[in-house]
Amino acid sequence: MTSMVDIHRAHAQSHKRGLIAYIILIGLLVYVATTKQFDAYITNILMQAVTYSVAVMGLTVVLGLCGQINLAQAAFFGLGAYAVGLGTVDYGISFWGCIVIGIGIVLFFGAFLGTSTLRLGGHYLAMVTISFQQILTLVMINWIPVTHGPDGVSKILKPSLFPTPQSYLGFCVVVLAVVGYLVWHLPETKLGRAMRAVRDNELAAGVTGIDVQRTKVIAFAICALLGGLGGCLFAGGFAYVSPDQFSFAESIVFLTMVLLGGVSSPVGAVIGTGLLILIPEWLRFLKSIPGLYLAIYGLAVILIVLFMPDGIWGFVSQKLKRFRKVLHLSADVPELELVQTQAHADDVLVVTSLSKHFGGLKAVDEISFTVKRGSVHALIGPNGSGKTTTLNVLSGLYTPTGGSVSLDGHDITHAAPHMRTAVGLGRTFQNIRLFRSMTALENVIIGGERSGNPVESGALAREERARAALNFVGLGDRAEELVTSFSYGHQRLIEIARALAGNPTVLLLDEPAAGLNSTEKMELRDLLKRIAAKGLTILIIDHDMTLVGAVAEHITVLNFGRRIADGDPVSVLNHPDVVTAYLGSDANAAH
Repeated sequence: MTSMVDIHRAHAQSHKRGLIAYIILIGLLVYVATTKQFDAYITNILMQAVTYSVAVMGLTVVLGLCGQINLAQAAFFGLGAYAVGLGTVDYGISFWGCIVIGIGIVLFFGAFLGTSTLRLGGHYLAMVTISFQQILTLVMINWIPVTHGPDGVSKILKPSLFPTPQSYLGFCVVVLAVVGYLVWHLPETKLGRAMRAVRDNELAAGVTGIDVQRTKVIAFAICALLGGLGGCLFAGGFAYVSPDQFSFAESIVFLTMVLLGGVSSPVGAVIGTGLLILIPEWLRFLKSIPGLYLAIYGLAVILIVLFMPDGIWGFVSQKLKRFRKVLHLSADVPELELVQTQAHADDVLVVTSLSKHFGGLKAVDEISFTVKRGSVHALIGPNGSGKTTTLNVLSGLYTPTGGSVSLDGHDITHAAPHMRTAVGLGRTFQNIRLFRSMTALENVIIGGERSGNPVESGALAREERARAALNFVGLGDRAEELVTSFSYGHQRLIEIARALAGNPTVLLLDEPAAGLNSTEKMELRDLLKRIAAKGLTILIIDHDMTLVGAVAEHITVLNFGRRIADGDPVSVLNHPDVVTAYLGSDANAAH
């Protein structure tokens, strides 16, 4: 068996070879762009394709990775272009200084737009970005003393290092190559995984320790930065900008480009941009026939979208997977260790007079209970008793109406979900919430990347721990498979492994046996016993009394949102109020 270090070394060598090939390819492109003599028209077409591609890659980040809609990319593109145009023409600032100013401006507006739309989604988010785009267009047209109005800005200066159109085109190709490389590798970083998690399931992302709001803001800021950078390059290349070049229609063009090429990859961004710029040129001979050119152009786009829903690059990459050799090396993985923080007290989770009201409905009504460190504590009750609502309040998904929650000496009553995770709260869901576009290993790595994790946090250590967690639940040999290829029961185990990788102080399990067959329930029972044997504190909700009786050391019973019993399993399960709640008053009399 090989070691994890050997696996990482093999991956690093493969990555190095790919990087060398990429640099050689870009070098050839730059050589062609700077030495081959193009006429002015072809140079302008290539310049537009390259500068637009930089901006479209911003949509790859915000839409493809983070799943957030942005219909204002042309606005950011225009801000960057006007920063270079006005800076070099009206204020005598160097081209490089204007790029810095332009990037600063678009980062501010991108972060502002991201922050102001945090709680929005879908069509509401689209409406806000459209409004921003329209407002900026109006400002460009009507603020004549500053923007020059509809006439635009002309005679924009290129940098002195690249005085000719050909040399400047080569520079733009280099910038595109650097941006493409960074965007290509972003999904494999901690930030990229956080964005993908937010895209797949915001609720699970927050509970696994990801700051969802911060991640969205960063995605918008990166998108704006790339849009502004593309605009800066555009202004230098064409030496003229005007408001009509950055209208809402151009934002739709940017969006179409990324969807056409493939929203999940910078390669798709380049392909989509190139096609939408080149197709009209290929169809120029039809412009003499009124309407035919536009009809064929639109039909081509519609056919590509219909038959390639993942875009051209998505379609191609799926086909290439059949021929691609994937590096599979098995490694010796150490046993999973659950490192507990220094104990402040035996009472690790203290819930005091906790309430959650939905209008007049008291879903949770002043319940109190204490979970002892290292114990398995069950929270049970009939349907509608408030168990899951209690768990949602404990994990920060609901804001409590009253009461308090303390975890390991920290008051977390009003903390956000990711802050509770940082303190040491882990959770699974009744309805499995995995990140479905990722592998099992990637899902579990995200769980181990929570802030506050006391174990070693390097990239190699995180992967090693994730593999150990998958081994612990019996799925280590399938770490590289997409989670969608697993059965329901195995997906449940992956969710538990993800929580364990974060080394929680308290693990909340919401109906872990739901949907499992009898064999899977027995395996789950054995797994919970092994987790408990490692000293991890567990708070479990489940309707399977056989499972609860086998693993729980203490039981709290809820009914109609109130606590009706609390104590050891034998006394609680024989409590008259518990029997009545589950079986009715006649059964209690018989009992």
